Amino acid sequence: MLDSFIRVAAATPEVRVGDTVFNSTKIIETVKKAAKNDCGIIVFPELSITGYTCGDLFLQSALLKAARLALLKIVAATENLDTVVVVGLPVMYGGKLYNCAAVIYQGEILGIVPKRNIPNYSEFYEMRYFTPYEGSEMLTIDNFIEDDSVEFGPAVFTCADVSFAVEICEDLWVPNSPSVEYAAHGAQIILNLSCSDEVIGKADFRRNLVASQSAKLVSAYVYADAGLGESTTDLVFAGHNLIAENGKILAESKKFEGGIIYADIDVERLGAERKRMNTFKVKQAGDDYDNGITFEADFPDIEINRHISKTPFVPEDRKDLAQRCEDILNMQAAGLLTRLSKIGCRKAVIGLSGGLDSTLALIVTVHAFDRLGLPRDGIIAVTMPGFGTTSRTKNNSMRLAEEYGCTLKEISISDAVMQHFKDIGHDPEVQDITYENSQARERTQILMDIANQENGLVVGTGDLSELALGWATYNGDHMSMYGVNASIPKTLVRHLVSYESERTASISEPLSKALADIVATPVSPELLPPTEDGQISQKTEEHVGPYELHDFFLYYFIRFGFAPSKIYRLANIAFEDVYDEDTIYKWEETFIKRFFAQQFKRSCLPDGPKVGTVTLSPRGDWRMPSDASRAIWLEDLQTVR
Repeated sequence: MLDSFIRVAAATPEVRVGDTVFNSTKIIETVKKAAKNDCGIIVFPELSITGYTCGDLFLQSALLKAARLALLKIVAATENLDTVVVVGLPVMYGGKLYNCAAVIYQGEILGIVPKRNIPNYSEFYEMRYFTPYEGSEMLTIDNFIEDDSVEFGPAVFTCADVSFAVEICEDLWVPNSPSVEYAAHGAQIILNLSCSDEVIGKADFRRNLVASQSAKLVSAYVYADAGLGESTTDLVFAGHNLIAENGKILAESKKFEGGIIYADIDVERLGAERKRMNTFKVKQAGDDYDNGITFEADFPDIEINRHISKTPFVPEDRKDLAQRCEDILNMQAAGLLTRLSKIGCRKAVIGLSGGLDSTLALIVTVHAFDRLGLPRDGIIAVTMPGFGTTSRTKNNSMRLAEEYGCTLKEISISDAVMQHFKDIGHDPEVQDITYENSQARERTQILMDIANQENGLVVGTGDLSELALGWATYNGDHMSMYGVNASIPKTLVRHLVSYESERTASISEPLSKALADIVATPVSPELLPPTEDGQISQKTEEHVGPYELHDFFLYYFIRFGFAPSKIYRLANIAFEDVYDEDTIYKWEETFIKRFFAQQFKRSCLPDGPKVGTVTLSPRGDWRMPSDASRAIWLEDLQTVR
């Protein structure tokens, strides 16, 4: 299981009601097909060996015997496959008939799990045949296979690095599903054998139910539904199969088509979520739960067939993206307006460079002032041209301030910085880090002093990506009185500014165009002189690497705690059409080195609102010693070479 991925499947083969020979043959064919696709676990619909709609035929001893023989046939036919097979059939125990799932692996029945909740309402009348299993203990069916006994009852099955459990149809629809108990005892994947008939509106409800259950349990949920071939005397079955992982649908079949759906489940990702949530209680061995079944398995290393987004911080659906942008702007504005109102401040000071980050900070401040009913001229936008400022960025910053109706101040920093160079004995021809950072610190000093003059608040502009890389001048642009962009990664900043450009197109064409041009401007601190033709010479991504890569690394490093080697392999899948392996390796190595070296800047961040699941605030989600060693992470990355 390379990188803890396992391929699972939900299958709905053709079925003939009561024909166990035909049904078992189709099940075997389907399992072999899935095994060729490196499938580790496959689940079939409820009562898949006999068909769900047998009615009173379930009380016939001939059918029960045939079902057991068909199960043995499936066991024998799959004994050489590295695939766990879960099929449904009726099973007699203690003189009662149970609706069950049999869990099979390499010629062995690992256990038989009975259905706990038997529906007997509306179109369902299962109580006519089946008994609900109301116990909690694991029992034994003696001589189920010749002289061999079989475990019978609720169970969590564990093999390799995977734990899974089984519930059956109605078990999902009740308030206290068995899967709640299973997850509490470590099950990461829940398998559901179902026969859910189709009526108008039910598919949406079913989809939401599966997704929400997987989210609630921080698990994967594999739902196999009965389809064509079941009796249509009174009902229709659509074979609506679903696979979800922690609230997200990974795979879904088309109704009334049958066949197999697959999804590659990231077991480590689920474990990382559970580990992070101290409220997710996993009971340990010895907690009065003896229903664990452990077996040895060798699941294949799969070539991951799962969509890995290049931009984990940014929704790929344009409609979702627009809503995300609106929500984020409202959250940022809410944070700022609350701070302003609580301290009785009616003015804000922003250093406006004509770049993405300061533009977003201005947009957020405008939104906050509008919601507070404060005049926009209380927003003091300060443009501070220096040695690297281009006419493009300067003009854009001035246009923004004018169109938004803010108070604009232009203060050149050149003379002050030259005097500072003279004071500290620095040769201005030496364009090193002192040359650059002196400009950033001079700008911050100006902003702080204007804030004192105006009794205002300095709004920070630095974003999450810069904080991760330490791409900020300590006590320069690193510092502010409230950092509205502190949890916004660079890839998202660009979309937020684009969203504002589109939103303002019908309000102010000059403003919309200026915003669009800022989005198209290369990211740069503009601390080095422009080229001879006046273009930006210092492009950030040429020095630290593409932000889309760094944001990808950051997301998986912080959100799930993945090892660099796994992040590298995921990045190769996501960016296979953009960057080669050497490029991804180079910039991930850079990310690790910079992330560890620059923690001291994050340890003293100004306040700022958290808007996403990844943030680096030392008061919130990320606490790390500033002098931690990076050796383990670099060594892990080197294993992929």
